[in-house]
Amino acid sequence: MVYVTPDTAVAPPHRAQTLWRPAAAGLAAALAGLGVAELTAVWIAPGASPVLTVGVLVIDIVPAGVKDLVISLFGTADKIVLIVTIVLVLLLVAALAGILESRRPPFGRLLVVLIGAIALFAALSRSSASTLDAVPAVVAMGVAAIALTFLTTRLPVDRRTGYTATASTPEQVPARVDGSGPGRRRFLVYTAITAGIGLLALTGAQFSAAATRAADAARALFPLPTPSVRAAAIPAGASLNVAGITPLITPNADFYRIDTALSVPRIDPTTWRLKVTGMVENEVEIDFAELLALPLEESTTTLACVSNYVGGDLIGNATWLGYPIRALLARAKPTDGADMVLSTSQDGFTAGTPIEALTDGRNAILAVGMNGEPLPLEHGYPVRMVVPGLYGYVSATKWVVELKLTRFDQEQGYWTPRGWSAQGPVKLSSRIDVPRQGTSVSAGSIVVAGVAWSQQVGISAVAVQIDDGPWQDAALADAISVDTWRQWAYTWNNAGAGDHTIRVRATDAAGLVQTSATADVAPDGATGLHEISVSVSA
Repeated sequence: MVYVTPDTAVAPPHRAQTLWRPAAAGLAAALAGLGVAELTAVWIAPGASPVLTVGVLVIDIVPAGVKDLVISLFGTADKIVLIVTIVLVLLLVAALAGILESRRPPFGRLLVVLIGAIALFAALSRSSASTLDAVPAVVAMGVAAIALTFLTTRLPVDRRTGYTATASTPEQVPARVDGSGPGRRRFLVYTAITAGIGLLALTGAQFSAAATRAADAARALFPLPTPSVRAAAIPAGASLNVAGITPLITPNADFYRIDTALSVPRIDPTTWRLKVTGMVENEVEIDFAELLALPLEESTTTLACVSNYVGGDLIGNATWLGYPIRALLARAKPTDGADMVLSTSQDGFTAGTPIEALTDGRNAILAVGMNGEPLPLEHGYPVRMVVPGLYGYVSATKWVVELKLTRFDQEQGYWTPRGWSAQGPVKLSSRIDVPRQGTSVSAGSIVVAGVAWSQQVGISAVAVQIDDGPWQDAALADAISVDTWRQWAYTWNNAGAGDHTIRVRATDAAGLVQTSATADVAPDGATGLHEISVSVSA
């Protein structure tokens, strides 16, 4: 038996060599808490995943400028980036909690409780939250705190010095070391088991994907009916034969996705209901089967995100199948004074749409189909809104469950109090697809091509400028309708060697020329001329 006193103790190991064990304890505890919480969410409170609810909270409180920066940097991968960032921050805090708990208990546990409280607040602050949504966060808090206590009280003691793995002062030296306590190997076993429990629980939580597949399979129960009104035929000359140009119709798998849902809502179409409420004479409620039995109409419409910067790709064109919203509103009979429809998503998102845009005859629909298929889950299945001429943040609500007739001076959509305009008409714009920014092309004859759009008005002309030369007219493909983009192409003859700048501008059918004035995406959409730089080689 060896007795150690502060006077005879050997100096503790170097700090860098001792902190990894308590940090590992914190990481294992956090993994266990998170794994068990995610599994609990699957069985008790679907949609209340601590990671996802915290992510939604971040989306809710982040300034508009930060949101735009993330989208501009990562595009439709913004949700993955957010989740990865949250997990990395959680792991960093977990390591810190382990170190704190080993050196200054109970501050590590208090840090765990603080993180759990944030997750709890995030879960309960959602508009659709219930009491059960608190359970996963509470479970995460409890399991992580217990695991952290268990592991840090079993940190190994250095047999040579008598110091615990994190002792840094004489007062922390144990009175004696008799070899009966757990050693390094046993501590590693405990840590591995704790982390393994978390990993197993996370693996089990992945079975929630089976529910998503089940919802996907449920679409087969409701095949798309034959449209009562077919979409306008796409002219043969609507698509230009230019390599690299954006396809006229965007495939479903390539269609951009920007929304606030970190987890795609899993809605059983057999239980889905849509309510029309608010300032109406007759409240209306229909289910999915009733909606499909109505006379559905096809239309080809280009949708654009307000966060689409000049030349960006947050825009797509598809053929949609759905029921005219104006017909459903006619059944509800809006009362005098109503000027806005506040649509609500299953996940709590809201959008305020001018009632005029839903009743003026444009193809504003409750869409159930996209490019000849039932809506993909991530694009709003079973039902979403499609409204030509408006940015998606004020019109294109996915997983829609309610339409409330109200007024702009009484209620606001999700993004309006966050600094965005209450109404967002899509702006006249154009983009260069070919050649790509920064590419090198051979001298001679070079094809410049892209798309232009001005919804509810249409495109009448597109012009291209090389360096600071004159504007030259481009050839326009045939138009499908005023609600879709239009392809264009220009042949740059006798392109000389060197670095060049290419610009494009569009003119709409009313004679409005696209502005060169630059404006940010906030608060109501970007403006400016898209330009690219290319290097022409001899």
